[in-house]
Amino acid sequence: MTDPMELMLADLREKYEALPTARSFARLYDDPEWGHMFAVLHKRLNDHFTAINGRAKSTHHYWADNSRDLLTLIDDIEAELHLLNRSGREVELIGPYEDALERCRPWLSPSGGSHVPDDFDPIRVVTYDPVFVYAASNIRLEKQPKPVPLKMVGSGSYAHVYSYLDPDYGIQFAVKRAKRGLGGRDLERFKQEYEVLKGLSYPYVVEVYRYDATLNEYRMEYCDTTLREYVSRKNSTLSFAARKRIALQFLYGINFLHHQGLLHRDISLQNVLVKVFDAGAVLVKLSDFGLVKDQSKEFTRTQTEMKGTLVDPMLESFKDYAVVNEVYTIAWVLAYIFKGRESLPPASDDVGRIIHKCAINDLGLRYQTVAEVIADVERLEAPSVQPTA
Repeated sequence: MTDPMELMLADLREKYEALPTARSFARLYDDPEWGHMFAVLHKRLNDHFTAINGRAKSTHHYWADNSRDLLTLIDDIEAELHLLNRSGREVELIGPYEDALERCRPWLSPSGGSHVPDDFDPIRVVTYDPVFVYAASNIRLEKQPKPVPLKMVGSGSYAHVYSYLDPDYGIQFAVKRAKRGLGGRDLERFKQEYEVLKGLSYPYVVEVYRYDATLNEYRMEYCDTTLREYVSRKNSTLSFAARKRIALQFLYGINFLHHQGLLHRDISLQNVLVKVFDAGAVLVKLSDFGLVKDQSKEFTRTQTEMKGTLVDPMLESFKDYAVVNEVYTIAWVLAYIFKGRESLPPASDDVGRIIHKCAINDLGLRYQTVAEVIADVERLEAPSVQPTA
């Protein structure tokens, strides 16, 4: 099914592709996807600001057509940046230009021209630097005199994820930053996610390092890809033995959480990450603990609001989420690891029977602990003839 967001982004690109801009502005933006749009908008802003500065020194009258065009431009910029931010591309207009538009908006009139205030301070026109910037374009490290560039590698409901190469260690790290405007309860969940992860130390759980309360972000170990992407890319060549190792690492991670009194509650193919090593070995890492439930605390609203990518159809209230409901989500991950498909297979072989027992609607017939699932997966043997994925 077509993603509505992708359709909106495609329409936005088409809207600006037909509009010309000067090379002097295009050279400021090296973003192949949105650089042209930024250049078009930058030139239009500069044309208006230059004209307004001139009128502020002479008649103080800004022409009617120009006034209407600037009002439309302000609305367009707000709408375009809002759409980009919704799509995970955290772009903003630099502060001086944001302030300039705020100073212009009150006196702009849609008809008859506009009177530029007598005490209007000239706008500093920016010509040789970009005015549309990614909000998280760099990070400052204690031992580095210059900011280190960030690259966006993922985005979720509450946060964006970036990566950077630490020059001191030559190691790739990740930064998870809460989205701007995140509500109080969701921001509290984001902080609790860090606190929970900080208290865990296990090979199959992503490691976190430091929380920055000013930016509402934390640093974490970098993983190369998601489980969905890794299996999809390797599906035709991945051996049964490799699939079994991946499945067991995933299960060991979940079992560890349960022994710590934690329920993940948002297990999905996107929230299981994979570190890939040069020799081809992989290490599974559980991530995205925003919905984690500490059974000794109360993180959950009392109403029956259901969250998570995979939700057990037998679960009536999210506050009643238990191990057997987590086992249901495990079924879908195991199905993808072993079969390479995002659907539950029939119980026609040993793998299918394990998956069926994880997802069966009768809760009493399901596995009651992840340790039971592990025991059965450990006993699996490769089929004599491996089916084509």
